[in-house]
Amino acid sequence: MDLVEWKQNPQVKWKGKDLFDLVCRTLGLRETWFFGLQYTIKDTVAWLKMDKKVLDHDVPTEEPVTFHFLAKFYPENAEEELVQEITQHLFFLQVKKQILDEKIYCPPEASVLLASYAVQAKYGDYDPNVHKRGFLAQEELLPKRVINLYQMTPEMWEERITAWYAEHRGRARDEAEMEYLKIAQDLEMYGVNYFAIRNKKGTELLLGVDALGLHIYDPDNRLTPKISFPWNEIRNISYSDKEFTIKPLDKKIDVFKFNSSKLRVNKLILQLCIGNHDLFMRRRKADSLEVQQMKAQAREEKARKQMERQRLAREKQMREEAERTRDELERRLMQLKEEATMANEALMRSEETADLLAEKAQITEEEAKLLAQKAAEAEQEMQRIKATAIRTEEEKRLMEQKVLEAEMLALKMAEESERRAKEADQLKQDLQEARESERRAKQKLLEITSKSSYTPMNSSTTALPTDLPSFNLISESLSFDFKDTDMKRLSMEIEKEKVEYMEKSKHLQEQLNELKTEIEALKLKERETALDILHNENASRGNSKHNTIKKVSEGSSLLSSLAA
Repeated sequence: MDLVEWKQNPQVKWKGKDLFDLVCRTLGLRETWFFGLQYTIKDTVAWLKMDKKVLDHDVPTEEPVTFHFLAKFYPENAEEELVQEITQHLFFLQVKKQILDEKIYCPPEASVLLASYAVQAKYGDYDPNVHKRGFLAQEELLPKRVINLYQMTPEMWEERITAWYAEHRGRARDEAEMEYLKIAQDLEMYGVNYFAIRNKKGTELLLGVDALGLHIYDPDNRLTPKISFPWNEIRNISYSDKEFTIKPLDKKIDVFKFNSSKLRVNKLILQLCIGNHDLFMRRRKADSLEVQQMKAQAREEKARKQMERQRLAREKQMREEAERTRDELERRLMQLKEEATMANEALMRSEETADLLAEKAQITEEEAKLLAQKAAEAEQEMQRIKATAIRTEEEKRLMEQKVLEAEMLALKMAEESERRAKEADQLKQDLQEARESERRAKQKLLEITSKSSYTPMNSSTTALPTDLPSFNLISESLSFDFKDTDMKRLSMEIEKEKVEYMEKSKHLQEQLNELKTEIEALKLKERETALDILHNENASRGNSKHNTIKKVSEGSSLLSSLAA
């Protein structure tokens, strides 16, 4: 819930706490100490005071008055401090917006990784059949600075985001959002409120207030502080009119004084200092009873969700196995049908071939009989001619010629008859083979028919359950009482997760470096911002957010020059 609209009514004498509590109750939020209601007056940010009436604040006169429900203070370690899921979600939304709006500097390779967790939180597990090319086209996932810095198309960015998104399979929304915050909290500008200040000499500086302490920056470098004051090393913070004073715990270190442009800004700085210091000290004490109860409830809820996810995962696995079995049976059935169709077609072809061969054999046999008959007739004619007395020599010559022709015709008829007889025998043999092929085709069709009638594996193990949520066996084997054994097992799982996280962190850094190297060739150097250059310099020196603050907090000699 980002916007809260308030219509002024003189009869309603609500205090800031009344309106704030109403919003928190509406959201179901119990970790209220991180949040506040923010408004803007004369280009200056202000926060609604809990003990002051809403109408007594210097709020804009136009109606309705708009308040932004935002995180006012940030945790040092999001995973350890943020207990409620709604708290994590609100921080995720706010930090994500700050990164996209470039209020928090994020290097390109980390931007891609954070985008992949944002996609996991919104879309759930990656499914190539659902999340096809272009499904992120309308999503705002990367800062415009990062997009403009490289010669890369939206499709190229989507491909790299999706590659990491696919690796987050199995993470629930709250887990993906927490991974996002764990990476974001290591960014240099995360959780820092910046204010323009001047020291005694009038030198312009920036004051940064965050969960770890107070930091002094050069106006052109919001990433690396020149000097830092951890909360546990500050003795006193005060302001008089526009002058602000920081007194270190070590009296040997000079007092640091600076001026801001507006009294209202000094009040805001003091509010943030007091709130952050209180939370800093609170973290180092035993948890209050309320927080202990919240953490216990959160552990139980996490365990319940974990078991629920495991149950759903088992159901999903059983469903997928049943679907695979069904698909395999359907595929086998289709294969058997195709084999049966092919066998039927082969049988029909064999029958047709047999019929054709039988018909051709019959015709050939009849032709052979006819030729044999003609040969007999020619033989008879020859005998008749021989028996005829030829009186004259001419008649004798003509007769001899006719006899010769008759003999040649008879010989030819005999040869043709013999060839036809052989062809008839061959056709009879082909007919016999065709009938044998027909017999084999019928036998194969019978075998296929007997195969397709077999009973599949036991339906109790492969069939898809008709009512998945019931799963009596599974539900009976789980316990939701959260006894001590459950908590011990959960603790062991958490320790195991920590070890796995360290290994994943190493792998993650390798992936980030790999992506950075991969896209480095596509970078447009002339479009690099001052923060890009500063970040690269810090990275090349091996400087990180926390070790930089540790180093500069020890630099007491630099404090003297800044204070002057």
